[in-house]
Amino acid sequence: MRQTHGALPDFRSVGVLTRILLIVNACGLLAALVRSEGVNDAAEQFARIAVTLEPALLASAAALYILSHLLSRLPYWAGLSLATAMAAAFAALTGAAAANAGLGTAATNAAWHALYAVLLSTVLAAYFDLRQRAFSPALSEARLQALQARIRPHFLFNSLNAVLMLIRRDPKRAEAALEDLAELFRNLMADNRELVTLADEIALTRQYLGLEHLRLGERLRVDWDIDPSAEQALVPPMMLQPLVENAVYHGIEPGLDPGTVSIRAVREGDRLLLELANPYHAEHQRRQGNRMALANIGERLALHFDVDAALDTAIEDERFRIRIRMPLRRSGAKKTASAR
Repeated sequence: MRQTHGALPDFRSVGVLTRILLIVNACGLLAALVRSEGVNDAAEQFARIAVTLEPALLASAAALYILSHLLSRLPYWAGLSLATAMAAAFAALTGAAAANAGLGTAATNAAWHALYAVLLSTVLAAYFDLRQRAFSPALSEARLQALQARIRPHFLFNSLNAVLMLIRRDPKRAEAALEDLAELFRNLMADNRELVTLADEIALTRQYLGLEHLRLGERLRVDWDIDPSAEQALVPPMMLQPLVENAVYHGIEPGLDPGTVSIRAVREGDRLLLELANPYHAEHQRRQGNRMALANIGERLALHFDVDAALDTAIEDERFRIRIRMPLRRSGAKKTASAR
């Protein structure tokens, strides 16, 4: 059976770069321990290794960060070969520089350092590949949990009742509502591991809100503030709709008066800010379902973006606010969810 690989890790990720630095330095420390005869000798050995290791490592990390977009567009083996070649080249240069400083011959140092770089690149590639495979079941489990958090039974029941009420009064509108409901569930049952555009998420959320308007009427008001430059940003699938459903369930349904759900998405440099707000009802907000849904979204953000994404909540001016910040990734550079 042919073994397949997903994608190279996203070298713009802080988590990925941190792991590279830690693993390579750990390998350097291990080499120092093998060569040494004691703790003091190990420290001295590691200091000697670090003289050539750190410059090559930092230069390679910088190059991977800069060329991340190019590497993401290449086939797996082509991208891995290019990344390994860059690391070997930087290692050879530092080896030659060490020779000029009187630490061995240029040819020998360059060759050995390049070989070490290839071996370390192989170790890193194996690590990230195993990590990707390990996270695939976790992503599937997160998706199953998301199915429970997204569409609550009461929403399906109420939506169908609202459609039934419309059938006699407005058959065309009822037909459109059923089509929206079918589309919503089609997306729910899809294999949602790939990132999708924010524009797709907004379109799906509008369909959901259309169904909620059928039963809540004027009680539900929605304020959209979407930066056009953010619409092609890549986000986890089915992220916005569950958050909006949460806002309706906890912010609009408990109140007797009309309430507004605010949805805002803006670009902040190379990051995307997504903000939602709804009326705050203290007693209703304590229900466990709210925290479960937020925890699920937070888990999926971590699976997709590692430590580069953050989800925060706050109560401000009697409104419950959710703020999500994540790296701004464009639709031209999609990556698999766990390729980190």
